[in-house]
Amino acid sequence: MLHDRASKRPNEADGARFESGTGESAITRENHGYCGPFVPGQFVNMQTIRFVLTSVLLAFGASAVAAQTSEATGDRARIKKVSRPMVWQPGPEGNQVPLWPEGLAIQKPDTSKPEEVGNGSRLVAGRPWHWASYVSRPTMTIYPPKGRNTRAAMLVLPGGGYVAVAMDLEGTEVCDWITKHGVTCIVLKYRVPQIWRHNRVEKAPQVQLPLQDAQRAIGLLRHRASTYGIDPHKIGVIGFSAGGHLAAAVSNAEKRTYKLVDAADREPSRPDFAILLYPGHLWDDTSRKTSLKLSPWVEIRADAPPTLLIHSMNDPTDDVRHSLAYGLALNDVGVPVDMRLYAKGGHAFGLRPTSDPITTEWPKLVEKWLHTIKVLAAERER
Repeated sequence: MLHDRASKRPNEADGARFESGTGESAITRENHGYCGPFVPGQFVNMQTIRFVLTSVLLAFGASAVAAQTSEATGDRARIKKVSRPMVWQPGPEGNQVPLWPEGLAIQKPDTSKPEEVGNGSRLVAGRPWHWASYVSRPTMTIYPPKGRNTRAAMLVLPGGGYVAVAMDLEGTEVCDWITKHGVTCIVLKYRVPQIWRHNRVEKAPQVQLPLQDAQRAIGLLRHRASTYGIDPHKIGVIGFSAGGHLAAAVSNAEKRTYKLVDAADREPSRPDFAILLYPGHLWDDTSRKTSLKLSPWVEIRADAPPTLLIHSMNDPTDDVRHSLAYGLALNDVGVPVDMRLYAKGGHAFGLRPTSDPITTEWPKLVEKWLHTIKVLAAERER
C-alpha cells in the first residue's frame, strides 16, 4: 500500500499537484514581478550569493509566508481529475522506445496496478496538464530536431513528485520548444510511484528506480548516437521539480546503480550539462531555515556537468533553498554553476506563459546558457 502522498491515486479530486515537497496539496498560485533588475543573459554569481545568503534567508522566512497568503489564484482553478488504465502514447512526431529489453525482469515501482494516464487537478495557464502513473515499463520518446541539426540532445525529466510523470506540461511541451533550435529532444517516462515519505519524514528509497532509468536512457543515447544523429558528448538533461532532483542525481552518480545489461551500459551515464527548474529533494528541510545543508542522499562530485538552476523565491512546493543548497555545493567543488532566481512564479509552470516573467524568460535564459557553454554554436559559427 502506498504511503503519504503516494497513497493517493492520481485521479483523486483533491487538488494536489504531484510534485516533490512537503506532501501537502501544492497548487501553484499566480504572482507578479521578479527579483530585482535583470540584464538578459546574465546569471547570479555564486560567490555573491554566499556573501548575502544569511540575511536573505532570514528575511525570506517571513516574507514568503505573507506573499503566499496574498497571492491571487488566477486561472489555476481546480478541475475534475479524469484517469483510465492505459499506456501513455506520444503524438505522431515522437518515437517511443523501451529502455530495457522486453524479456528482462526489472524492479517494479511501489504498486501492482497497470499503467494509468489522466489529467491533472488544476489548470496551468488556462489549460489542463496530463500525467502517466503506475509506470512499470519505462520508455524514452525521441523527437528529432526541426531545421538544422546541431547534434545536441536534451533528455527531459518531468516532475510529478515520484508519484506520476507530467508528460505534457514538463515533457512533450519542452520538446516542442527545444527541437525548434535544432536539438534532439527525448522525454523520459520513468518508473513511478516510489515512496519518499515515511511518517511525514522524507527519506530516499534504497533503490531509486527513476535514477536507474535515467542512467539507462543516457547510455542508450550515447550507444545509438549515430542512429539518432546526435553528438555523444553533447547530451544533457533538463529536470522539473522531482525531475530536477533526478537531474542532480544522474549528474553526480559515481557509477551505474544496477547490473550492466548490454553494451549501452558501458557508455558513460553522466550528462554533459544539466538544467534544473524548481527542484526538490535536495535541501534538508529538517535543518534550520538559515542552513543550506543537503539531504543525506544527495551526492556531490567535482566531475558533475555545468549546471543551470532556475527557481522562484515564493515556490510553495519546493523551497528555493533546494536550488541554493545544491548550487553552492557544486560551486564548492569547482563545478560551473549559473543560477537565476525570481521573486515570484510559484511552481510547476513548465513552458506555459503567465503574468510572471519567469514563465516567459527562462527558455531564453537556457538558450543563452547553451551558447555560453558551447553546446549550441554562436550565430556567427553557423
